[in-house]
Amino acid sequence: MKLGLYDAVLHDRPLADALAVVAANGLTGIELNTGGFLPPVHVPDVDAILEDDEARDAFLAQFTGTGVSIAGLNCNGNPLHPDPAIGPAHAEDVRRSIRLAARLGQTRVVTMSGLPAGEPGGTRPNWIVNAWNSAALDVLEHQWDVAVPFWQEIDALAREHGVRVALELHPQNLVFNVATIRELVDRGGLTNIGVELDASHLFWQQMDPVAVVRELGPLVVHAAAKDVRVNPSVALNGVLDNSFRRLSPDEPRTNLGGDEWANAWPSPSSWDFVALGKGHPTEYWTAFLQALHEVDPEMLVNIEHEDTELGREEGVAVAAAVLLAAEAARVAADGATPVGDPAS
Repeated sequence: MKLGLYDAVLHDRPLADALAVVAANGLTGIELNTGGFLPPVHVPDVDAILEDDEARDAFLAQFTGTGVSIAGLNCNGNPLHPDPAIGPAHAEDVRRSIRLAARLGQTRVVTMSGLPAGEPGGTRPNWIVNAWNSAALDVLEHQWDVAVPFWQEIDALAREHGVRVALELHPQNLVFNVATIRELVDRGGLTNIGVELDASHLFWQQMDPVAVVRELGPLVVHAAAKDVRVNPSVALNGVLDNSFRRLSPDEPRTNLGGDEWANAWPSPSSWDFVALGKGHPTEYWTAFLQALHEVDPEMLVNIEHEDTELGREEGVAVAAAVLLAAEAARVAADGATPVGDPAS
């Protein structure tokens, strides 16, 4: 297995410095953001790499001798967004990332399934949380009618380029759990669409990531290591608490495309994204890695750092220590070859 880091947390520095942080923490892979909600900070010349072999080779040369290699591409966004300033741009980022992956010798592109409007002509995405009434099922049927043709197109492009597209099971998307990924794959007859198993969003939905891995089996093609801590406030507001605060233009904020922005997190919060070990112990992560290894011994597992209580490098170090300890325990338990060993 290859343990690495999703690079978004290190977008504040050049690629060479980001690779140094990855290597210093005993990790060997870096998942590169290539569009979607975030710009491709560490791959600024996507178009040149797609067209020019010298540009591609110059980009790849930056990894030589670092001990770190590319471990997948990431363009999380909403490719089905009904806003013409967002959806088409994110959809094209998915297409470009697939072509880019093939140029860079990669076989995994991470993204999200997306979420359309709830009816023809709608202007905002509509996430049906609990379809207890017939009108909600009507909305879902319309959304599947939008999503399936798009993902059939992407599936064909991925197949043509020898790439698997890994959908993060992320709430506020049409695909967010076992039932919905199976529905998309079955409705579309998809062959090259699978799952990025990000444990964090499963935790706060009260799902068990290990059980999900074992249920989905070969549909799991990529993984993210990010933890969640459930807080006492969950007793009052539940996991669907919507007490977010809109950030003003004069506050630091992240643009998500068009005129959409990330909001400030609820406080006190029902749950938080935290570094590995702050929500679930090393033993849990050992079981998580074992389940992934059973699906694919070459699985790419990348840390995603969004713990606001820890600095960028501090959070990476905390998560890496737990992930490496979990992998060492997994290896010891089954007698496999340790990560980093030349025979691995």
